[in-house]
Amino acid sequence: MSVPISQALTVARYVLAQKLRRRQRYPIVLMLEPLLRCNLACAGCGKIQHPAEILRRQLTPEQCFRAVEECGAPIVSIPGGEPLLHPDIEAIVEGLVARRKYVYLCTNAIKLEEALPRFRPTKYLTFSVHLDGPREEHDRAVCRDGIYDIAVSAIRAALAAGFRVTTNTTLFDGVEPTRIRQLFDTLATLGVEGMMISPGYGYAKAPDQDHFLERKKTQTLFQRILGNPSRRWRFNQSPLFLEFLQGRYPLECTPWGNPTYNVFGWQKPCYLLDEGYTETFAELLATTNWKNYGQKSGNAACTNCMVHSGHEPTAVDATFSSVRGLLTTARLVLLGPRKSSAGSLEPATQADDVSPKPPASDAPIVPLQLQFDNKPS
Repeated sequence: MSVPISQALTVARYVLAQKLRRRQRYPIVLMLEPLLRCNLACAGCGKIQHPAEILRRQLTPEQCFRAVEECGAPIVSIPGGEPLLHPDIEAIVEGLVARRKYVYLCTNAIKLEEALPRFRPTKYLTFSVHLDGPREEHDRAVCRDGIYDIAVSAIRAALAAGFRVTTNTTLFDGVEPTRIRQLFDTLATLGVEGMMISPGYGYAKAPDQDHFLERKKTQTLFQRILGNPSRRWRFNQSPLFLEFLQGRYPLECTPWGNPTYNVFGWQKPCYLLDEGYTETFAELLATTNWKNYGQKSGNAACTNCMVHSGHEPTAVDATFSSVRGLLTTARLVLLGPRKSSAGSLEPATQADDVSPKPPASDAPIVPLQLQFDNKPS
C-alpha cells in the first residue's frame, strides 16, 4: 500500500495556501508528545532522563486537540516516550482522525501487536515503528535483547490487519552501511509502506554522547548507504531531504516547520533543543529569535545537525518555492537518485531472518512524502 494520493495533495494544497498568504513561517508536521515516559531506556535518547514526577505527567485528549487546532499542520506525529503507554491514546488518535489529520503514531512496537484491536485501519493513521538497524544493531541501540523480533512480529500483524506501517531509523557514528542496506531489504520484504531515516542527533541528556554524527561523517555515511539503491526500497521522505543527507542539496533548518508540543507546552526552538516553552503556538512564533538557529547562525548546537525534524520541512518548502527545487524533485521522482561517488556498495542481498523469534529475557520520528521506487542511474 502506497501513501494515499489524498495525503500528498493535502500537504501540497496546504503549502501552496501558506505561500499565497505570504506566511514566512508555518508548520507542516506537529510533533505531539502526549507523555515522555517509555518502556525502553535507549542510550541515544534524552526524553526519559526527566525526574519521575515529570514522567508521570501526560496530556489529556482535550489538550492534544487544542494544540492541533491551534497549530493547523496537516500532519501530526505522535512520538514520546512511548505513546501506546498513554491510557487515552485511542481517544487521541480517534479525535485527530475525525479532524482529518494524517497521524503517524511512533512506537517501539513492544505493545503494538496487543494494541491493534483498539484502533481502526484508516488512511489517516500510520504506525511508525522504530528500527535502528538489523537485529543485533537495533537491540544494542535500544539496550534490550529481543526487541527487533518483537517489532518485526508487530509489523507483520499490523500489515495483516490492514494498517499503514512505516519505519523510522536513526543512525549513529560507527554504523556499518552494508548492514543498514540489509535492513532496507528486510523491510522491503516485509512490505512496509516506506522508511524514514535520519542521522543521530545530539540530545544533551542522552547517556551516550560519543556516537552522534558530525556533518561530514553524516554525508559520507548516507552516500554509502543510499548509493546504488535497490529498486525495492521506498522512502517516506522528500527526495530533496535524501539528497541533503548526502551533501548534494543545500537545506537550512526551519525548526518552526516541525514544532513540538508536550506536557511543558510549546518547546523552544525545536524538538532537540530545550530552551524554554511557551503557552501558545503564536507566542512560540513571535518570541523565538529564529536567527539564532540553523547552521548559518553559528550556533554550536546546530553545526552538525542534519535531523529530519528541522530539514524535512525545508525540503518540502523548497519543492514548491523554487524552480530548482521543483525540477530536482521531479527528476528524482521520475529517474531515481544519482549514483553516489561514495556508493560503491552493491545492493544488499543478505538480510535478517524476518521470521518472528521468541524475545530474549532481559531485566529492563512528515513531510511531503512523495513515494518513488529508487532506481540506479
